[in-house]
Amino acid sequence: MRFALNHIVAPRLLLAEFLALARRLDCTEVEIRNDLPDVTGLAPAEVARMAADAGVAILSVNALYPFNRWSEDLAGRAERLADFAAGAGAQALVLCPLNDGTEIAHSQTVAALDRLRAILQPRGLTGLVEPLGFPQSSLRRKAEAVAAITEAGGFDAFRLLHDTFHHHLAGETAFFPHRTGLVHVSGVTDPSLAVAEMLDGHRLLVDAGDRLENLAQLRALLADGYDGPVSFEPFAPEVHALDDIEPALRASMDHLRAALSEPVEG
Repeated sequence: MRFALNHIVAPRLLLAEFLALARRLDCTEVEIRNDLPDVTGLAPAEVARMAADAGVAILSVNALYPFNRWSEDLAGRAERLADFAAGAGAQALVLCPLNDGTEIAHSQTVAALDRLRAILQPRGLTGLVEPLGFPQSSLRRKAEAVAAITEAGGFDAFRLLHDTFHHHLAGETAFFPHRTGLVHVSGVTDPSLAVAEMLDGHRLLVDAGDRLENLAQLRALLADGYDGPVSFEPFAPEVHALDDIEPALRASMDHLRAALSEPVEG
C-alpha cells in the first residue's frame, strides 16, 4: 500500500508547500484540484515544473463536475480542464456525477463517457469515474459505473475511483479492484450521525474511531489485487484549520499501516 495526498488535506497551503508536505511524508504522488485558486492561477507548465522539482507525480486533477450531464458548456470545460491536466503532467482527470437530486439516465451517462473518451485519449489522460454515495447522487454505485463504462467502450480510457466514504454511504458491497485506478480514504467518527446524514464536512482523517469501515474496505481491495495509490481526502473544516497537519497525517498513515498488518480474527 502506498499513500498519496489530495490537496484538500491542506487547502490553505500553496502548491509548492503542499508538494513539500507530501515529500516529508514520503508520498511521491499527489492529486491537485481545480477548485483551489493557487492551482488554477498557475500555468500548467509551471505546475509540471514544480512537481518535477519536488520529485512528485501528479495522479489527477480533481474534478470535472457534473460529467454525466452533457452540454456544450460541459464540453468546453472538459476540454480546458483536460488541456490543463495534460500540460501539468497529470495522469488522470477525476469525473464526478451530478449530485442535486436530478436523475440521469444510464444512456446519458454512457453518451457522456463516449464524448469524454474523445477528449481524454488524445491528451493521454485516464478518466477516473467517482460514484458519489449521497442519496441525491445521479450515480451512487460503482456497479452502475462499470456498466456504463463497459457500454461506452471499456476500460482503456477509464478507471473507477473507489472512495471509502461514498462506498459506505451507498451501502455498496461490490469491489472492483482490477477496475480501480485510485482509492480515496477519509473517516467519520461522530456517533450521533445516521449514515444518510453524513456529509463532506464530516470527513476526517482515518483513526481508530472510524465508522466507515475503511480497514475492511482496504483489506478487501488489497486482498483481491488492488495495487494502486491510497489518497487522503478529508473535507472537515477542523482538519483544514490545523496549523500543522503533518503530525495528524503521519498518525493516520501509521494507524492504517499498523491495523492492516494485524491478522484478521476469525
